[in-house]
Amino acid sequence: MPEAGQILVLAGRFDPTCDLVVYELNRRGVPVFRADMADFPLKLTLAASLHGDRWNGTLAGDRRTLDLASVRSVYYRRPIRPRLPEGMSAAARKVAETEARLGFGGLLTALPCRWLPPPGKAADAEYKPLQLRVAAQAGLSVPQTLITNDPGVARDFADTVGGPLVYKPFFPVRGTVDGQSAAVYASIVQPGDLPHPDIATTAHLFQEWVPKAHEVRLTAVGTTLFAAEIHAGSEAGHIDWRSDYDSHRYQVCEPPAEVTAGVLRMLGVLGLPYGAFDFVVTPEGDWRFLEVNPSGQYGFIEQATGLPITAAICDYLEGTGP
Repeated sequence: MPEAGQILVLAGRFDPTCDLVVYELNRRGVPVFRADMADFPLKLTLAASLHGDRWNGTLAGDRRTLDLASVRSVYYRRPIRPRLPEGMSAAARKVAETEARLGFGGLLTALPCRWLPPPGKAADAEYKPLQLRVAAQAGLSVPQTLITNDPGVARDFADTVGGPLVYKPFFPVRGTVDGQSAAVYASIVQPGDLPHPDIATTAHLFQEWVPKAHEVRLTAVGTTLFAAEIHAGSEAGHIDWRSDYDSHRYQVCEPPAEVTAGVLRMLGVLGLPYGAFDFVVTPEGDWRFLEVNPSGQYGFIEQATGLPITAAICDYLEGTGP
């Protein structure tokens, strides 16, 4: 039977993926309290005290109040950092941001409830070097990879690979350039482009280019896996499918048994109940692990394929899913 209590949703105000979950929970009649950490402390008031081994108190917004003791699970979907009063000095702002993170955020993580995903585990899993090691440890096939700030080492790596490399940032890079939205996607680096002096400016991640029949977005919720092929219809999308969503064709697929086992082992090691995994499938049918996003979007996959990912997430939050 589902547990009693409310589900706390922590997300930005504009988050279509989160909206799917909130809509489904509302449809099920499950009480939901949605908030964004950006609203603290200007629009959210926190008051909590420790009684025995439990925190009791309230989180109050303009219209609603959450009884912290009633929270049975938390859906953590990329909330935005706290917004502080204007006019604070840089030093005071830094202190206030840290206090808000450790006080407000720390109190929420101290609630004895189910998280999807746990924020600490999710933060650790954002590190691509950790992901790649754990993936290999879990038995997944990982491309040859180099992390360096040495241009000469990058050139030697390209010589060892014997073909083009892929450069990808460690974290999504998005912003505006001349008033236009811009992003840094994975790009192909030819051996003749190396060594390049810009490599010395920071850490760079290079991998061998893996020939693609298509890619797969595999979304794991608990022990339930949903896999969909992504067939890119443009050159840019073939290199990095995130660069051209409009060109894609999607098809539901079944991951090989060894991939399923590796994904579940990887989630266990990372301590995650959710992960959006990306794989390249070679023309020979081999699945090569690229990365996992511990709070990745899935709405576009569900919309295109009908896979019931939202329902699985809500089952997990209600305590009825695996």
